[in-house]
Amino acid sequence: MPNKILLDIKDLDVYYGGIHALHRINMVVEQGEIVSIIGANGAGKSTLLNTIAGDKDKKNGAIIFEGAPAPTRAHQSVERGIVLVPEGRRIFVNLTVKENLRAGAFLEKRNGIVNDLYTEVFDLFPRLKERQNQMGGTLSGGEQQMLAVGRAMMARPKLMMLDEPSLGLAPIVIDEMFEKIQQINRDLGTTILLVEQNAFIALEVAHRGLCAECGTHCHARQCPGPYGGSYRADDLSGNQVRGESAICAFKIELFS
Repeated sequence: MPNKILLDIKDLDVYYGGIHALHRINMVVEQGEIVSIIGANGAGKSTLLNTIAGDKDKKNGAIIFEGAPAPTRAHQSVERGIVLVPEGRRIFVNLTVKENLRAGAFLEKRNGIVNDLYTEVFDLFPRLKERQNQMGGTLSGGEQQMLAVGRAMMARPKLMMLDEPSLGLAPIVIDEMFEKIQQINRDLGTTILLVEQNAFIALEVAHRGLCAECGTHCHARQCPGPYGGSYRADDLSGNQVRGESAICAFKIELFS
């Protein structure tokens, strides 16, 4: 039995001034999936996440979340269960780790629930528990990324979106971070939509991948740049879009 469609994007157009940043995007994300979007800078990946999160207005098309139109304002998106971990982490450097986490649970007024959420985050990221009274700005880059993800967890998202979570991190920290992303998906049932330039690790953890470079029906090994040759891809009918900054959907199968 197919999984429930959590997110359904239809003919989405987004502009930055006179620039057509997203052109007739069509894609779906099923409940419980990890979906990775790969592609070069300027392909529209971050714009897509920001639009879904309500941080960027769309020109045309529809974003359907749980069968109803998605909110067009960020705070309303959080209320509906859509949370974005932005590129560059954007933690509050002058707040402690615990205060940063509490900011993620701004909708929750019940202290007992908030304490349960702290426990959930600290179990996943023990280093945050050790540093819970430390200022966010004194953390390492990897610890700040953990904090950004933990803050998103505090909102109990149904859809967690992550924009370039490996940016600026050492390889060993990247591996740990992606293991935690898989654990959030597996243990909490959180659906993950991931934008990442590190194509190999992004596709390794994903159930499906989306290429934000191709404007025509493609296989992964036909995609320009570094994405061809390491993965075999089968086209998904109905998800392919033509035009600049188009997103083509493909199933990922790792070569042994």
